[in-house]
Amino acid sequence: MNPPFAAKPAPPTGIRFWLRWLPWLGGLVLAGLIVLGLLPKPLPVELASVVRAPLVESVGDQGRTRVKHRYVISSPVAGQLKRIDWKAGAVVEAGQTVIAELESAPSDLLDASSRAQAEARVHGAEATGRMAGAHLASAQAAAAQARTDQERMDNLWAQHAVSQQDHDQALLRARTAAEEARAAEFSVQVADYEFAQARALLQRGASGPNPGEPIVITSPVSGRILRVLQESARPVPGGFPLVEVGDPTDLEVEIELLSRDGARVQPGARAWLEQWGGSAPLAARVRLVEPSAFTKVSALGVEEQRVYVIADLIDPPEKRPALGDAFRVEGRVVVWEGASVLQVPAGALFQRGDLWQTFVVDHGVARLRTVVPGHRSGLATEIVSGLQEHDQVIVYPGDQIADQVRVRPLVLTAR
Repeated sequence: MNPPFAAKPAPPTGIRFWLRWLPWLGGLVLAGLIVLGLLPKPLPVELASVVRAPLVESVGDQGRTRVKHRYVISSPVAGQLKRIDWKAGAVVEAGQTVIAELESAPSDLLDASSRAQAEARVHGAEATGRMAGAHLASAQAAAAQARTDQERMDNLWAQHAVSQQDHDQALLRARTAAEEARAAEFSVQVADYEFAQARALLQRGASGPNPGEPIVITSPVSGRILRVLQESARPVPGGFPLVEVGDPTDLEVEIELLSRDGARVQPGARAWLEQWGGSAPLAARVRLVEPSAFTKVSALGVEEQRVYVIADLIDPPEKRPALGDAFRVEGRVVVWEGASVLQVPAGALFQRGDLWQTFVVDHGVARLRTVVPGHRSGLATEIVSGLQEHDQVIVYPGDQIADQVRVRPLVLTAR
């Protein structure tokens, strides 16, 4: 028979061990939780990868379109101008469309001084016509040679035998030569018109004016009337501007750049026009950077040196039917471009003193890194040294981001 108060059997040795250390383990877990609660939480940040991609650096500002070849029709002599019924936009044909009629007095044509001036004008117009013809022949020959060189370069480009730069240069030379030939044709038309006008005035003065037959002024070139400078009937002196004519589809654009930006632009550089009224930008090609700058006061009252960059539109008139003369546009010109450039978003870089820096995320910790930037496109910046491809950088770091701070990627949700 067992005694009423017999001792209970002792628990196994392993259970006694855990029962002895259980309060201490609970205390350690509690202390760890307190420490974790006191540690700062990782800051949410937006990350971006360092990648290799095409990069285009451009400069731009406001610009204005203008007709390449325009002509101001003036009164050849003094007289009474009849009312001009033409309106801007009317189609005119060279040598056929009567722009204006001028009634001249006998004293305007028959005196010795007027006859001498008319003879000199005829000789000058004849010499100008010969010079324009010679220039046209030279320009057409140059255009034909440039077109042949372009076709040869196109074949080599298709066979990957020439570089992109050589192909673009050949294309630029062909386009420039074609524009010069077209300008020479316009000069020949104008010279022929001026010669015909001068000879008609000389013959009219030699034979005596007929009061019933006014002087008929026709259009020297085909195109449209751009502006009617004098519409009402009135007495006008010799050389008084009456109408401006040209081809509104044959446009170029003058882009107004700061002189320091214009110095970086090279003829043949790619350009495009934005905010011109259409849904897509228009392609253009720089033809000329004017050699003389001008002073302009900005909206903030600061004097700036600016220069005009002249670019030819590449897109055909069918893509810009509503674009006309003196329309405002926003133009951008390429000053540098690369096909495979190591780059980061521009918002990932910041400047401290003379150094450019960024934060690189390594295993959830932000680490300050000094970098050397290169070309900039506005949205992205080239990295010359300091970063490697596929590095993760913080975009737009706030004031709380510092070296060795723990961070976590910010999850962006689509709205």
